[in-house]
Amino acid sequence: MQKKYFYWLLPTTWMAILFFSSSTPYEKQDIKPILSGLLDLSFLEPYLSWISFQYHQSEVSVSAQGVNGLIEFFIRKGAHFGTFLILMIFFYLAFRKTVHWSLKKILVISFLSTIAYAIIDEIHQGFTPNRTPYIGDVMIDGFGAFVAYLMLLFWNRRKK
Repeated sequence: MQKKYFYWLLPTTWMAILFFSSSTPYEKQDIKPILSGLLDLSFLEPYLSWISFQYHQSEVSVSAQGVNGLIEFFIRKGAHFGTFLILMIFFYLAFRKTVHWSLKKILVISFLSTIAYAIIDEIHQGFTPNRTPYIGDVMIDGFGAFVAYLMLLFWNRRKK
């Protein structure tokens, strides 16, 4: 095997980590007890009390979830954004090092590969206890991939 194909370990390993995470029931990923045990975040309540919206048929607000629940929500959704931003970059590196395509084609195929895995990941969550697939999470994943797309596009243009 040629050395350049080791770049495919980046997205493959990252997808395996995401697969494991999607296989973990929510109760084992709940960080609210950790937040409660480490920090008293109640001082944030006056600053966060204005936040209120619906996500996946649930109210997201301090009054519905408490300060720790609201912060956990944003940490979890930030993790969706960040992990798929990284996956997009890993796909880009793997394609860039192993195929002779144009930058535009590599970026588009990397983006589409990331979106495809985001969809597969959400479907997979449907088979995990106390987890549900949700198109809103795919959209957050896709936004992370899109930001990576723009970062890589600007990075490459800057190099020229």
